Amino acid sequence: MEYAKARERIAGLTEQINRHNHNYYVLSKPVISDFEFDMLLEELVRLEHEFPDLLQPDSPSQRVGGDITKEFVQAPHKYPMMSLGNTYSEEEIREFEERIHKLVGEDIEYVCELKFDGVAIGLTYKNGLLVQALTRGDGVRGDDVITNVKTIRSIPIRLKGSGYPEEFEIRGEIILPHESFKRLNNIQAENGEEPYANPRNTASGSLKLLDPKEVANRRLDCYLYYIPGENPEFLTHYDYLMAAKSWGFQVSGYIAKCRNIDEILDFIKTCHDDRDSFPFDIDGVVIKVNSLKQQKELGFTAKSPRWAISYKFKAESAVTRLLSVVYQVGRTGTVTPVANLAPVLLAGTIVKRATLHNADVIAELGLHSGDFVHVEKGGEIIPKITAVDLENRKADAQPITFIQNCPECGTLLVRKEGEAAWYCPNEGGCPPQIKGKLEHFISRKAMNIDSLGEGKIEMLFDQGLVTNVADLYDLRSEMLLGLEKVIRDPDGGKERRVSFREKTVENILKGIENSKELGFEKVLFGLGIRYVGETVAKKLAEHFETIEKLHAASLEDLLTVEEIGDKIAQSVIAWFKEEKNIVIINRLHAAGVRFEITDPSARRVSSLLEGRSFVVSGVFENFSRDEIKKMIEANGGKNVGSISAKTSFVLAGENMGPEKRKKAEALGVSLISIGDFLKLINSPL
Repeated sequence: MEYAKARERIAGLTEQINRHNHNYYVLSKPVISDFEFDMLLEELVRLEHEFPDLLQPDSPSQRVGGDITKEFVQAPHKYPMMSLGNTYSEEEIREFEERIHKLVGEDIEYVCELKFDGVAIGLTYKNGLLVQALTRGDGVRGDDVITNVKTIRSIPIRLKGSGYPEEFEIRGEIILPHESFKRLNNIQAENGEEPYANPRNTASGSLKLLDPKEVANRRLDCYLYYIPGENPEFLTHYDYLMAAKSWGFQVSGYIAKCRNIDEILDFIKTCHDDRDSFPFDIDGVVIKVNSLKQQKELGFTAKSPRWAISYKFKAESAVTRLLSVVYQVGRTGTVTPVANLAPVLLAGTIVKRATLHNADVIAELGLHSGDFVHVEKGGEIIPKITAVDLENRKADAQPITFIQNCPECGTLLVRKEGEAAWYCPNEGGCPPQIKGKLEHFISRKAMNIDSLGEGKIEMLFDQGLVTNVADLYDLRSEMLLGLEKVIRDPDGGKERRVSFREKTVENILKGIENSKELGFEKVLFGLGIRYVGETVAKKLAEHFETIEKLHAASLEDLLTVEEIGDKIAQSVIAWFKEEKNIVIINRLHAAGVRFEITDPSARRVSSLLEGRSFVVSGVFENFSRDEIKKMIEANGGKNVGSISAKTSFVLAGENMGPEKRKKAEALGVSLISIGDFLKLINSPL
């Protein structure tokens, strides 16, 4: 292609992709399929590669993440980034309104907005182009995280329309939506890691990651709500926000102009009642004087504006006594402290335990034995202790200190640089780590030996029959028949006896034998290499094809694989350096477990469906559903079990359920036939 035509085409593609990005991520009204969008983006990336001097800083191709950032540069805020004063009661809101009336008179209009539970950000634009993204920092200076912010699709890199100032800053909140948070914790579970505590902390940590590609993978979002500085073109905060919306910014639809205290309280009640239905966390409502002239007249205190205040929802909280702190050891050796509590009713359920996360949390709380503690459920996976009632602490109470040795095997704990958790390094001799690895190996997503389970694995381990995954393939009928265990009800109920009878043993051995037919990627995931979850295992298996090639791979070789970063690569190399792991691989190999991709249909044949997700439903004349799913994966696509707004296509066969069809149509997900699908995978790039 000629240079002039390439420049014209790149400009056209940039305009199209920016428009479709806005339709999808801000308006939630896509007008083309994900597949069509990806084809536009692929063409843009290819042209920019061919004509590198035509690559612009606002190109949509820059959203996927660039080079690793060595450090974040600090910069001053043009306008101090202050905090809002907090209120927790109707009485305090009335006092706020009375103060406003005394200072500026009677004719006052307010704007009420959601208080997002995220991370504050200040975005600066010059001539419509994003040039800076500062975190709050100390309110005077913040870190410029623009490279990471560019990966957030709802933030425009270049503004659309007209009428925006030549240079201005707009502020908002970067959040992690519930769907993204759930996805990340599923990945953590696959990797045998502790789940992230809550969306807000995870969003904050994500924004400070040094690898923009990893930030892009977190799928953050952003809502904008305030433009500091004067602009004579606008008289009210609301009008300024609506103008910002027209320039491409995502502004919450939950916003209301209120004339009096009753309307403010009605808005607060609506938000409180609806908060569980939002796709993100909120922790209150922000109330602002609408008139920019009155805002200027009211001014600021040393810490916050006088013209705005936040009403914070009270978290579900209760006070109870700390009975003890116990320490749990996970599959990867992570030691997690858990508080045992006197039972207390909280948010409709009886709470007996609360997470303490790690040693730093115990130290920050200053916990002592027998303390009365405040427990909340606000956004946590399980309840957490938020504070200690110091007035009721006994004089002889002893401080709780984090243990130094593993509670299961006595090994001295270690703490890796830059990590909060303490680990037991004795992975080959620590019972919960061994049992955890065995349970992971037999799990549905790994070797799928469903005739075994947590209870049976514990029985086999206690009898000394299995201490690693290779031992499972040495089990014989005579070793299992007659095994018994008495299980006692922890709440004082009756004892029950579990025994391995002939049918049970037959099912166990059959399940183990059937597992030998599973693919290499399942075996690789089942080995439990740290950070190698289900998706990573599949990518490694597809790339290297055999365990021998994976074993021989260098750090550089591993880093060439899609989605494999330095942390995963280092973990894989370290795992293969352990001689005991090589022994296990050799034993599994000898038992007939697959360590290579043998099914040609499982190999990647193209990337035509890369990034596309499919739900396959119904009956097909010439193909089984499994065959279709293999074709999807062979062409880079992903099979998902249920329809959501993120689903790319529903591949509909005969007798597809009416409810699935109705849901797909309601969400605007394209229904395609097997003929349409075959055209997709046979289409040239």
